[in-house]
Amino acid sequence: MKKSWKIISVLFFSAVILSIGCRQDPDISPSKSINFEVPPNWPKPHYAFEGNTLTQAGFELGRKLFFDTRLSRDNSISCGSCHQPFAAFAQMNHDLSHGVNDKLGIRNSPSLFNLNWHNNFFWDGGVNHLEVQPVNPIQSPVEMDEKLDNIMVKLRKDIDYRKRFSAAFGDDSIYSQRMLKALAQFMGMLVSSNSKYDKYMRGETGGNMTETELRGLNIVRQKCTPCHSEPLFSDFSFRNNGLKPSVTNDSGRGRITLAANDLYKFKVPSLRNLQYSPPYMHDGRFRTLTDVLTHYTNDIYPSPTLDPLLTTGIVLTDGEKADVLAFLATLNDVDFVKDSRFQEPK
Repeated sequence: MKKSWKIISVLFFSAVILSIGCRQDPDISPSKSINFEVPPNWPKPHYAFEGNTLTQAGFELGRKLFFDTRLSRDNSISCGSCHQPFAAFAQMNHDLSHGVNDKLGIRNSPSLFNLNWHNNFFWDGGVNHLEVQPVNPIQSPVEMDEKLDNIMVKLRKDIDYRKRFSAAFGDDSIYSQRMLKALAQFMGMLVSSNSKYDKYMRGETGGNMTETELRGLNIVRQKCTPCHSEPLFSDFSFRNNGLKPSVTNDSGRGRITLAANDLYKFKVPSLRNLQYSPPYMHDGRFRTLTDVLTHYTNDIYPSPTLDPLLTTGIVLTDGEKADVLAFLATLNDVDFVKDSRFQEPK
């Protein structure tokens, strides 16, 4: 789903839990389960479908919901509108997200993959669980601008949805907790782990790295960690990376914590699949990866919360920049963006 500019009310979630948390779904036959596999040598994920039995029917229901425009107020915007499969589930060539009535948000739509390893979501970390993450963009007035109750009314009128909810959860009752669980099943399966780099690390065919790419890998290891640490190429922390505040004066993590030392800090994005997801940064200000490298080498903006690792910028020669760009290309996972399982259902 799209990023959000405000945290969801704790009182709202308390009400949701009280109203639906006591409802138990029937057991799902193990024969209908599908597997979520942790790639070799990857860390343990934060989310592994505990209390949300992963099934083929649940995954397919989540996929249908993800691409359904009925989740928005005017039936014009789906999750997939701003998270396109061919763009590694970002929104290619859009600086900022576009919502209902073509309203503009204040942030760039982040890519969606390897979400089970995230312990928080959105550029500001305003939500800390995959199963409730979709509520934020659904209810945002500049995104989907809809209410959960209204969506339930729409879905209950659809015979196909009643059949799909029954297949996924054992009966045709449709309520928000089930919708969110199904969406989590789809989003949690969006694993990108088959790039050239991954094949290199596994010693597989197709993983032969050039000398230039290997030099780039070593530079990233020396100068871009711990922020972009392997194998996920992000530590998912919040950092001020020296961007000059824009006219929107987005305070980032500070909007959530209200702490002065969190001002202008944003979640560190992964370096994976960058070819598919321009523009870059939380507000999409950079059109190319060359622009990104120029920022880190020459244009760091000093401020009280600037990450200490960037006080003097990152020193890179033109040759080193070329090596880094060559390596970053090895993190593009064409198998992921073309995976038939993740495309919009016809």
